[in-house]
Amino acid sequence: MGMLCAVSFNRYGRLYYLDPGEFSPQVGDRVLVPTDDGPEVAECVWAAQWVSEDTDGFPKVAGLADDRDLRRDELLRKRKAEAKVAAKKLIKAHELPMKVVAVDHVLEQGGTGGARTTIYFTAPHRVDFRSLVRDLGATLHCRVELRQLSARDSARVQGGIGSCGRDLCCATFLTDFEPVTIRMAKDQDLPLNPLRISGACGRLMCCLKYEHPLYQKFQASAPAVGSRVTTPEGDGRVVAHSVPKDAVVVRMDADGSRCSCSRASVCGPRQAHDEQYS
Repeated sequence: MGMLCAVSFNRYGRLYYLDPGEFSPQVGDRVLVPTDDGPEVAECVWAAQWVSEDTDGFPKVAGLADDRDLRRDELLRKRKAEAKVAAKKLIKAHELPMKVVAVDHVLEQGGTGGARTTIYFTAPHRVDFRSLVRDLGATLHCRVELRQLSARDSARVQGGIGSCGRDLCCATFLTDFEPVTIRMAKDQDLPLNPLRISGACGRLMCCLKYEHPLYQKFQASAPAVGSRVTTPEGDGRVVAHSVPKDAVVVRMDADGSRCSCSRASVCGPRQAHDEQYS
């Protein structure tokens, strides 16, 4: 058990959880977050509070940002904006099929290396951007790196709102992209319309995997559609599954009406168990 707070580097951006340590940041406070390139300024969006989980593995807040840190953060944001504008202009001048997604900039640090700008982009195929890098370096007067992102990584970096009305999972809490297949949509009886089952990245929605184990478990023990079953209301034939309700829809032989029965009530082994021990 320990204390955690949540911070974000951009408004409505991905949340990062930190151990506040000796500090007590409140919502809206600017804190210093340790990174590979030194402490960076982030905004506290969830005040420090006690949680039941073990917090030993979480990074600790490096301190509260002072005026010097805020001025450095403002300069950093300015450099990022300038680099993004310059990159877009030069990409257009070189007629390259590239789209700038995000820009990262590291300010010059005394004795530890010069300034560095990393530009993240998407493209339909591999791009020869060697001449572009040279022109960007001459324009920005620093070392420049270009990194191509996949469609899912692009959505994670840019963020956005999903069809559910919530922030994209990949931009908030997902840390790894697990494989998602069309079979998952079929198992959940979802319409195989790309517009309905695709996310903001244009790939299958990551959330198709969330409930898939539940559907697999249900289908392994429930009677298949079309099979005959005996229900408390009489005999009938299974015409549909209702996995969220853990039930099956049965058309009764007597009058053709439909009724929803729990999976347990039409399970053969369960019925045999109840007859023996009831």
